[in-house]
Amino acid sequence: MQNTLERKVVKYIDFNCDLAQMFGVYKNNSEEDLLDYVSSVNISCGFHAGDPVSIKNALTQAKEHNLVVGAHIGFEDIQGFGNRPMKLSDDEIEAVVLYQVGAIMSIAKSFKMEIEHVRPHGAMYKMAAQDYEFSASIAKAIKKCSQWLVYYGATGENLSKVSEDLNVKVAHEVFLNKIYNADGSLDFDAKDIVNTETSIIRLKQLLSASQVYNNEGGKSYVEADTAHFSSSAPNVIEVLQEANEVIKPMPVNYKNVYASGWVE
Repeated sequence: MQNTLERKVVKYIDFNCDLAQMFGVYKNNSEEDLLDYVSSVNISCGFHAGDPVSIKNALTQAKEHNLVVGAHIGFEDIQGFGNRPMKLSDDEIEAVVLYQVGAIMSIAKSFKMEIEHVRPHGAMYKMAAQDYEFSASIAKAIKKCSQWLVYYGATGENLSKVSEDLNVKVAHEVFLNKIYNADGSLDFDAKDIVNTETSIIRLKQLLSASQVYNNEGGKSYVEADTAHFSSSAPNVIEVLQEANEVIKPMPVNYKNVYASGWVE
């Protein structure tokens, strides 16, 4: 499908990363190193990763760093880290989303914090990017949790259509270290880029022209509200440090409020 988005300058963009991607004795301390450079975090809710103690610790860390907090939902698949696809009915998808978002919302309230967005993980993220009906089922469940929640998903026409059809707030997410198809969708089969200079060039191109380099040697227009950074990338800290020199990240909701004219 032809990419028809128009070129525009991206003035504000959120940087997000995942937290509580651990369970029991299995720890992931490298996550904490990213918190000085992002503006929002996605806290695992216990299905693919995250237990009650790690969730509480993640909320504490987010509050200390003054970061926007979201729910990082996935399939109930601790052993496979949520990377194995599952075929679920609409009712099952709704239950999976409500259970996870509800759990983290309750814990967050004890910290006087609010959950502002929901981001799928692993196989759920990929399926939502490629299957409109599956993505719509997730969006409907998110809306039942709260009409104010923002649905973070892979940038593309699929996410835009979900937003328009269901009147759900969405944030189009991009990656600086992943390859895109000509239509602006993610190429999930391509290897990640591990080159800091290349990632920063891609960020500058994204900000100046809303474009990403695609796997056909050209550039494709995309929507970009937030960029995801994974603690598993070997050069992630270096990329984040240099990215912060290019632009200071702003949470998605700040961008929404700014557009309304409430703040300058």
